Amino acid sequence: MSDITDIEKDTRPKRRWPWVVGAVVVVAAIAGGSAFAVRANTGEPVASVQKTTGPVSGGTLEFALIDYQRSPDIQAGTNYAESIIGGNIVDKLTWQDPDSGEITPWLATDWEINDALTEFTFHLRDDVTFSDGTPFNAEAVKANYDQYVFGDQALGIKANGATLFRGYVETRVDDEFTVTVVLKQASASFLQATSFTANSQPGFYSLATLAKSAEERTDPKNVIGSGPFVYESWTPQVSTVIVKREGYNWAPEATGHTGEAYLDKIVFNSMPEASVRTGSLESGAIDATLDVQTTDEAVLADKGFEVISHRVAGADIRFDFNTSLAPTNDIAVRKAIQLGWDHSAVEKTVLTDSYEVSKSVLARAINGWVDHSEDALRFDPEEAEKLLEDAGWEPGDDGIRVKDGTRLEVKLLGISNLVANKPAYESIQQNLKTIGIDLQLNVLPLADYAAQSANAATDWNVVAANRSRNEVSVLNLVYNPDSDNTARIPADFEGREELVSVLSSLESTLDPDKRADIAAEAQDLILDDYALTNPVYTPAQVIAHSPSVHGIIFDAQARNSFVDTWKDQ
Repeated sequence: MSDITDIEKDTRPKRRWPWVVGAVVVVAAIAGGSAFAVRANTGEPVASVQKTTGPVSGGTLEFALIDYQRSPDIQAGTNYAESIIGGNIVDKLTWQDPDSGEITPWLATDWEINDALTEFTFHLRDDVTFSDGTPFNAEAVKANYDQYVFGDQALGIKANGATLFRGYVETRVDDEFTVTVVLKQASASFLQATSFTANSQPGFYSLATLAKSAEERTDPKNVIGSGPFVYESWTPQVSTVIVKREGYNWAPEATGHTGEAYLDKIVFNSMPEASVRTGSLESGAIDATLDVQTTDEAVLADKGFEVISHRVAGADIRFDFNTSLAPTNDIAVRKAIQLGWDHSAVEKTVLTDSYEVSKSVLARAINGWVDHSEDALRFDPEEAEKLLEDAGWEPGDDGIRVKDGTRLEVKLLGISNLVANKPAYESIQQNLKTIGIDLQLNVLPLADYAAQSANAATDWNVVAANRSRNEVSVLNLVYNPDSDNTARIPADFEGREELVSVLSSLESTLDPDKRADIAAEAQDLILDDYALTNPVYTPAQVIAHSPSVHGIIFDAQARNSFVDTWKDQ
């Protein structure tokens, strides 16, 4: 964004970037200077507040989530609730524009990258402090990044950042406010990694927090960041409460926000049941809820609530095939699953406009996305059946195909953390049954899913999930056989060396045209040549809130910043 530095910071109304409020579906009626929420089923106003003309300070935001924070330790968080809450406690070196993908300043004012893409030098702000009053400086960056990547066995701290900061060697302190991060090999994606706001994010802790053990970090008072909010309390499986940080004045310049957060307090309430979240919003018990059911979006909009959303950039919700386990070790089975389900049915019966049925393994928002909806990801049940027949899979007595006496059963492990997951999988399950594939669904809560994932290589033909990261190198992270290898590619896999070469080369250049060419080749290999995955849909974070709530920011990973959020008083 070339005009970031032209934002007028001290006047109102201030500039609003499109992603500050998401995609507004409906705006509540304003009458007589008041904003009204609407009572469910009656159309009667249940509350009214004086409508203000601009941002005002004060108030508490009651916010509901399907999940809960398992620990206040932000660098170790692995679910949406943890990343959203934690992202408001800590800051990052950089901020990524959620629409363009551009990396812009935050705690780092500017940076240089060497030609080999192995050294990244950051110049830091000199006016930032942690909420315990200690300074944010080069030593703090080094201490954080070292522990984030390497962990600390004595403290029970895991190497939470080893995957994101792949190839990390050290952070070198050049002077009080300059650091250089050194990597073993080229990493075109590293700059974006410094802005990452999803699971196990690289937010900064004070040195006092870094000295605490994993057990001690379950006390929120021991988790000290530099962000716009600080922890007040954490009640496992119930709620997390954060309050405004006094003196905060270093929000990302791109947000247009200066000074402290407007809200005094945010209460994040765990409400696993959709009906409870919706009912609480309608009754006025809460001000906003994430994880809005697809069937509730239009209903809530019709009742005067605002529904905003942002699609999650990364590797889409998808079926990653286990290429080492029968029957998904058969490429005919993998391709038949890709071709055997009706994308338009999922789009029409399961998804809303907040989401998008997959046209590639990548979300459309990522630079390098290529449309595969007319080839590998088309709906072609006749071709799917032919592939299976040619591979020796014959119809059985119950309609499910059989080969050498074995039924064509495909066992899927998935997560119930996103509201569209199970209904989308059930639609696919019905389609595949008609071509003779028995897709067996096991869609579990996150904790159970994580436990079962430990046996993914031996027990599951498909692991269904998404990977949040607004960077094309997410393909390398997920599918490179030398990296996460989610397709369980064995050592003797025919295309293993080709996959390693092409996917690794995504990290070799910052030239956008060259990266786009490599990304196109990578998607061809993953989807067409080797059928490693069956993308389903691009997930979205969907929020419904009272019309008295304003300024909820969606970032590049579709997590929420509340530094600019305010309520009518």
